[in-house]
Amino acid sequence: MPTLDPAAVVQAQLDAYNAKDIDALMLTYAPGARQFTLHGPLLAEGYDAIRPRYVARFAEPDLHARLLSRTVLGNFVTDLEVVTRNFPEGLGTVEMLCVYEVVEGRIQTASFAVGATMLVGR
Repeated sequence: MPTLDPAAVVQAQLDAYNAKDIDALMLTYAPGARQFTLHGPLLAEGYDAIRPRYVARFAEPDLHARLLSRTVLGNFVTDLEVVTRNFPEGLGTVEMLCVYEVVEGRIQTASFAVGATMLVGR
C-alpha cells in the first residue's frame, strides 16, 4: 500500500523524476490529477495528459532536479528546486517552485512557478 504521508509522496515523485522512471512517477499522481502554472492556466489533467509531458522531459540527457528546501503544511508540500535541463540554447538550470496537494497518498494538484533560465558557462 502506498504511503499517505504527503512529504513521502512528493519525495517519491522527485526520486522517480530523477530516475526518469515514468511508471513510478505516475504512481504518485491521482488518475484525475491536474497540473497548473502557479496562479495560471491548466497545463495538464489526468494520466493521458501528464504522462507525455514527463516522457518528453525524460528524453533530456542531463535532466536532474535538486531539492533546495521543502515545506509541509498539512497535505500541502512546497518544494524549491534547481532543475538542470537541456534547453535549445544549451545546458542550463532553472529554479522551480512546486506546490503539491496530496490527497489519500496521491498528488491531486501540482502548481509550478518557473524562474529565469541560467545557461551553464554564461
